[in-house]
Amino acid sequence: MAFTEDGLRAKLSSLNETQDSISTVGQWILFHRRHADRIAQLWMQRVKESTPSKRLNLIYLANEITQTSKIRKKDEFLRAYDPIIAESTAAAYKGSPPEIQNKIRRVVEVWRQRQIFQPSIQTQIEQAIDEIDKSRSSRKPALGGSLFSNSSVPPELAPVAPLATSVQKADISAKPAITAATQDYEKLTNPNYSIPSPPMHAAGLAALVKKLQVAEGAVAESIKARQALVAGLEQLLQTSKAKLGAEEAQRTDLIARKEAIVSRKDEVERAILQGLSAAETNKISAAPLPVLAGTRPGSAQDVPYERPQIEELTPPPMESFTPVGSPSADVPDDVFPTPASHPVQPVAAPALPGASSISPEATAIAASPGADLLSSLTHARPDQGTNGSGYHVGTYKKRKMSRSAAEDEFAAFAGDGDIDGIDANVGDLI
Repeated sequence: MAFTEDGLRAKLSSLNETQDSISTVGQWILFHRRHADRIAQLWMQRVKESTPSKRLNLIYLANEITQTSKIRKKDEFLRAYDPIIAESTAAAYKGSPPEIQNKIRRVVEVWRQRQIFQPSIQTQIEQAIDEIDKSRSSRKPALGGSLFSNSSVPPELAPVAPLATSVQKADISAKPAITAATQDYEKLTNPNYSIPSPPMHAAGLAALVKKLQVAEGAVAESIKARQALVAGLEQLLQTSKAKLGAEEAQRTDLIARKEAIVSRKDEVERAILQGLSAAETNKISAAPLPVLAGTRPGSAQDVPYERPQIEELTPPPMESFTPVGSPSADVPDDVFPTPASHPVQPVAAPALPGASSISPEATAIAASPGADLLSSLTHARPDQGTNGSGYHVGTYKKRKMSRSAAEDEFAAFAGDGDIDGIDANVGDLI
């Protein structure tokens, strides 16, 4: 479509605040970049004649044109807008409602961050807006600093607010380029696409390559803006953590001071109730307050505690409770240790007529090596007949255990006379 001024005016009149409308008109204007000077003049004239809402749309259109030209490295429109952008922006800013003025200021901030215009041109734009603000009673901050230091944005978020706006603008600028490149790519790679003549097909592929490059550059700008936003948020988080620590320490100190003053007040009141003199009361008031930085007077923080002793879960062995060399338990002399597998049962032994409690057989058994009193108890002796007391053959007499086993063993040796003349110490041992 050939360029005409009437066609441009019609495009500018149909412009609305949607991104599709701004991108469509912007692409049409960029296509006719040979008429950049005339287009810029007609655009400025339209800005001065339009309502505030239409002015904002025209500022968005200028942002679309200049940023796309910067990305594509086509400076026709950048040169055309340099002499008129400051005056046009001031005309759109003047007389607009505060919400529209804030949006215009955000666009100017994006221009400054991305260096769309030369530094001198950018300074002229900001000074023109500052002059308008100075003429009003409610003056806004200068554009050289943050554009978002107003009542709608908290001061702590002011450093990241422009970064968030840059991300938003980058996304808005990237969407049309990505959409156009995606549509052409799907069209040319569709299996049902009818391939034209080789020259036309090569021209279509070349155009697609340029659109993909533009979309790639737009996404790269969006990535760059988002990385800056992430870095700003991380810095804001670190700053907030540092301020939080300082505020917690300050609160602890204030609590300590308050409790110290409360304690001092109680002391002064008690002094008044006790009827102390003014000098004594003043002495109490002049005493230094027991306040330490970060601690409260009289609290548990001032008392040092030792670590409690914890009992081990594994108890010590029983041998640790028994001293080395302890005597064994006393066992009666008449109790014999009995093996568990062969318990000893008392057996009745027959008694000979006229025999004593210790018979010659028992002496003979005891005198033999390895024999003891146990063998005489566990083996019965056959009876030799009846005695004069009227006992018959086969009768038995239970042996009376009136002495201990040690005494019986000693008696067995003493009956034979084998230990006569033995040393007294050896005899005691036996």
